[in-house]
Amino acid sequence: MNKTVLDKSLVSLIEQIQKITQTEVLKYSVEINRIIDSNITANNQIENLLDNMLDFCHDDKMLLLFKKLCRYYYKINPQITAEYINLYREIWDNENGEESNE
Repeated sequence: MNKTVLDKSLVSLIEQIQKITQTEVLKYSVEINRIIDSNITANNQIENLLDNMLDFCHDDKMLLLFKKLCRYYYKINPQITAEYINLYREIWDNENGEESNE
């Protein structure tokens, strides 16, 4: 495979990831607002969202939603919330302690 074909394939893949991420941001935004507005405290429901959102926290908008849900969930279950924050850091923070912007 030559470099031009590889570059085009890579650009196409990046565009697909961006589209999927945008769709997920919209989906999670609605769900998080519903949880907060309805004062839902179901641990499994919130933790499932946090689990799934971690895959998309490379995106700044998703990261803001993740933080919003963590702030809400901290009042319900601070220990588990801290675990999710640490998990985020393990996945997305680089070696220098700075957030990765990949």
